[in-house]
Amino acid sequence: MKIKAILLVMVGVMAANSGSAQFNEYKYIIVPKKFDAYRKPNQHQTSTLVKYMLTQHGFNVVYDDALPPDVLTNRCLALMTDVEDTSSMFNTKLSILFKDCKSNEVFRTIEGTSRSKEFKEAYKEAIKMAFVSFDAINYTYKPSESTEVSPKDEPIKISFKDDVKTVEEEKKSKVIEQEATPENQTYKSVEPTPSNYTKAESSAAETLYAQPIENGFQLVDSTPEIRLILVKSSLENVFLVQGGPNGIVYQKEDTWWWEHMENGNKKLEQLNIKF
Repeated sequence: MKIKAILLVMVGVMAANSGSAQFNEYKYIIVPKKFDAYRKPNQHQTSTLVKYMLTQHGFNVVYDDALPPDVLTNRCLALMTDVEDTSSMFNTKLSILFKDCKSNEVFRTIEGTSRSKEFKEAYKEAIKMAFVSFDAINYTYKPSESTEVSPKDEPIKISFKDDVKTVEEEKKSKVIEQEATPENQTYKSVEPTPSNYTKAESSAAETLYAQPIENGFQLVDSTPEIRLILVKSSLENVFLVQGGPNGIVYQKEDTWWWEHMENGNKKLEQLNIKF
């Protein structure tokens, strides 16, 4: 047992030495309330245990439903945690993973294990063993060009505020409603009534990349900057919009559309989304 413990510490120290610089680039670490490996939120107290252990190692840790304003505008300030659970009938085994805003794996802990028959105790032991990987990490947040943008280098933001044109009818036709009887020869002109519906001009060259998040996707551009957050609805291929004007994003005939209100007018914008 002593030899095994020493080997675990050595592996943890080597992983930590290689991971210190990578963690220093990130201001926050995000812990989901429910890891994908489990059916229920905080099952086996995994979320609270991981958040507690990270906090003990000096990280600024937040839950995925309570993100700070700067993370909402720049998702690349934070790493997202995940749990890879390879438990068997007799052993609890897991590793903690850390991914950046592009879902690239940045760091992975050693595999923590436990033979305890009680789930709560087994996951507590396994998570603590996995965090041996952090014993030699000295975390100090040091912004880098890839995670934080200075004001002078801030990317140009595209605005559609003044790039809207009213949909005009190419041809107006008059419809005649006529009562053809000897006593009455009447007609009524039925012409189209003006509408406040407008269609926004979209940038055909701009591509937004859909990155999976809890209950939906976040759409980022090539900067990368989060443009919209899509929350799943009860309808297929229909999403509620957060992080922008309230509205919906939906798919129609292989094309994605963003419909929302602006200054009392309905706007319909075509989106080029890569999933």
